[in-house]
Amino acid sequence: MSDRPFVQIHADESCLGNQNKGRARPGGAGALVETWRGGQWIRRDLFLSEPDTTNNRMAIRSALDTLGALTRPCRVLFVSDSTYLVKGASEWMPGWKRRGWKRKAGPIENLELWQALDRILPRHEVEWRWVKGHAGHPRNEYANDLAVEAAKSQAASGGLVESGFQRWLDEQRESKGRYLDFMEFTAPDTGA
Repeated sequence: MSDRPFVQIHADESCLGNQNKGRARPGGAGALVETWRGGQWIRRDLFLSEPDTTNNRMAIRSALDTLGALTRPCRVLFVSDSTYLVKGASEWMPGWKRRGWKRKAGPIENLELWQALDRILPRHEVEWRWVKGHAGHPRNEYANDLAVEAAKSQAASGGLVESGFQRWLDEQRESKGRYLDFMEFTAPDTGA
């Protein structure tokens, strides 16, 4: 087991106007980055946007930008509701590399982003985990809210910033009665 610090990342993406043909589809990605220190979670957020994009592109950007923002090598649990990202990074990308960045069914969509992610991955030990989206998982829902807001406002955090997760969680509990059983102070299972 590595002595690298453990980091949990919950990321999501958004693309507004996917149904629109011939019009810009603004997109965003958001991530909640958590480390466990001194018996508590230290949380940071990251969000970014593009004026005309796709969900798949923003999913890769969520990983690329967030992993790139970590200042030292880490053990990372990366959680996303994007099957495209999770399978792409953990299953498809190794095969594409072996075949010279080619796939059997034609060109690789978002090739430049996959290659950029491939250059960052060796720095970290990443476990990819899929979670069902919009299924009441508070960390995923928060990342989704970050992504949607970034897409709407075309905003970017410019790196890791102070997290609004606790305020968001308190608001969800008070105004909507949601996530009352979520234990935000529970230590992670790091496998150590």
